[in-house]
Amino acid sequence: MAKNNQPEVWLRGPLEGIPALLQPVAHALLQAREEVNALMSDFPEILLWVTPVNMASPGFHLQHLAGILDRLFSYARAEALTEHQLTKLANEGKMPAISYSVINLLEVFNRQVDEAINQLSETDESILTDHRGVGRNHLPSTVIGLYTHAAEHTMRHVGQLLVTSRLLRGQ
Repeated sequence: MAKNNQPEVWLRGPLEGIPALLQPVAHALLQAREEVNALMSDFPEILLWVTPVNMASPGFHLQHLAGILDRLFSYARAEALTEHQLTKLANEGKMPAISYSVINLLEVFNRQVDEAINQLSETDESILTDHRGVGRNHLPSTVIGLYTHAAEHTMRHVGQLLVTSRLLRGQ
């Protein structure tokens, strides 16, 4: 159960406008957004880039959560990554020269989830098994493979963010 006493997103029923086969992806992304926002709502800024026992920092996880959705959903649209996306990828986990706040990083992540949900709503289920190349080597995947991996990878980093943030807070 979520802290707000509602069932997890996947138990709240179908999401309007999302194709049936993509409901689990949308549910996972919305669940991730709820958990990340609740977890980071009062997180101390001073701990954002701390890397305890060589674990990735909370700042990295927040950057990566938005970045992975951006990149994987680009591949699902059969698009190559832009120079801007590649630069953002190279900078993930590095404390930026202009410091981002927790709120800034959450806004970027929330916006990326919104964009992902919008893309899911516009996806024709008939293309889900279409081939998509991933990365510079165009490794083989499909539209649904990319969407599923985006959801799985997002939830993996939500779990890592949970552990790291609790460790840093001494909980």
